[in-house]
Amino acid sequence: MNQDERRVYLLRALLAERPQGEGMAIPPSPEGQWRLLRSLLNIRPPRPVSEAFLQVQDAYLQEETARKGIADWADLAPVEEGIALWRGDITTLRIDGIVNAANSQLLGCFCPCHGCIDNAIHTYAGVQLRLACAELMARQGAEEPVGRAKITPGFNLPCQYVLHTVGPYVAGPLTEEHRRQLAACYRACLALADERGLRSLAFCCISTGEFHFPAERAAEIAVETVRAHRALSKRPLEVVFNVFTEKDFALYRQLLGRA
Repeated sequence: MNQDERRVYLLRALLAERPQGEGMAIPPSPEGQWRLLRSLLNIRPPRPVSEAFLQVQDAYLQEETARKGIADWADLAPVEEGIALWRGDITTLRIDGIVNAANSQLLGCFCPCHGCIDNAIHTYAGVQLRLACAELMARQGAEEPVGRAKITPGFNLPCQYVLHTVGPYVAGPLTEEHRRQLAACYRACLALADERGLRSLAFCCISTGEFHFPAERAAEIAVETVRAHRALSKRPLEVVFNVFTEKDFALYRQLLGRA
């Protein structure tokens, strides 16, 4: 199958799962088909799927990621010892682990084609990631608390693992509790990465998007916490701060001494 054939196959399979879905028209353009496919992947609950579906999905997602272009963390120039700064799409980064800014369900974003990092990571990892997260949450039997971390495979992402952490939601003025909770997210991810023997880890800007944590203070907490961990660790992780906006890139450059 080529990419067009795979995309139509996946659309038909996902539509067939839904009431009256088999009669739904598939958009004629590749762009419309991809938007519908991503939407169906986003809203699909964590339930079993056939091996035939997974084979086609995996081939499709891996080729799409390769088309976007894969970046290797080892090629990034450090801005200080053991720390690199990179502006790019975290779903294209080849590295031991990436950090996902998750919600308390830990099942990914169910809003079709939403712009959050949780949605992007689950989209390009494939349906296996939501299934893996659902297993973790079923064993836990409760929502994921703020400031902890869990780990899953990366599945179709170039990274080996995804570390999921729920950051604080800032609905009003920033408080000291918000600051402690955000620092706890970074510490939990660093500790879990050490526990699992990861050598490299990429952090997104936890809580600064949909959770409204002020970007400037969040960047300060991120850099302070990572530096403190590296200073005390016997086997310091190589850390990448991954940013998406020019504003965040400038913030981190200033904090890391590259203004």
